[in-house]
Amino acid sequence: MTYSIVARDPETGQVGIAVASRFFACGSLVPHVCASAAFASQAFVNPLWGTEGLPRLAENEAPDIILADLVARDAGHTARQAHMIAPDGRIAQHTGAKCVPWCGHAKGENVSVAGNMLTGPEVVTDTLSKWDESADFPFAERFMAAMEAGERAGGDKRGKQAAGLMIYAGQPYPALDLRVDDHDDPLAELRRLMAVSEERYLLFREAMGTVENFSGMVDRTPLDIAITENEANRAAEGIASQSLATPLTS
Repeated sequence: MTYSIVARDPETGQVGIAVASRFFACGSLVPHVCASAAFASQAFVNPLWGTEGLPRLAENEAPDIILADLVARDAGHTARQAHMIAPDGRIAQHTGAKCVPWCGHAKGENVSVAGNMLTGPEVVTDTLSKWDESADFPFAERFMAAMEAGERAGGDKRGKQAAGLMIYAGQPYPALDLRVDDHDDPLAELRRLMAVSEERYLLFREAMGTVENFSGMVDRTPLDIAITENEANRAAEGIASQSLATPLTS
């Protein structure tokens, strides 16, 4: 009832998951991401696969060993689907024999795609192909382009409802964590939210404390300048705000 993509960028260290489904709030249960690894648990989902598997991945335990252990311990493993990527790019995938068709998975270098209850295998193959074709895109945009390709190929055969995008960039908190829990066009709404994040949020994120610099940006003057410049550039290019927020007051 879901398709998702798990990937990492070996050059920047970013890692993330995007997911879409005709299932409420899929972004709350499927993606499990940390600073160095990612684990997606789906189908007749057992969230404990992700909550247990992710820290084991982060500690550099082999993905195949983690997966084999989870399968062996879960009496419902034939209805589970999971895929994961380790800090070094190793991938493990599982599609249980009782997952609803079409179901399956595919992988490439530093990327894995898996889905169940889909219109056909082209959802997975087109998602993976678009990822490979979009190597020059920003990391978040690459996820969106790949997921939209999967939707064009048919997506979840029951329809649309929810989507999510979670990205970490080497810190113990997400660089971007967006969810659409109940919507008739969730990927389009997810793209709108991503556009809103580019207005101010991503600039503000650069000012946050990091493992390397606990305090982050103490003087917010450079941030205010960057926001002003960004707004001026957007206005000059005719880019309207996508935010639904109330007007900003002083």
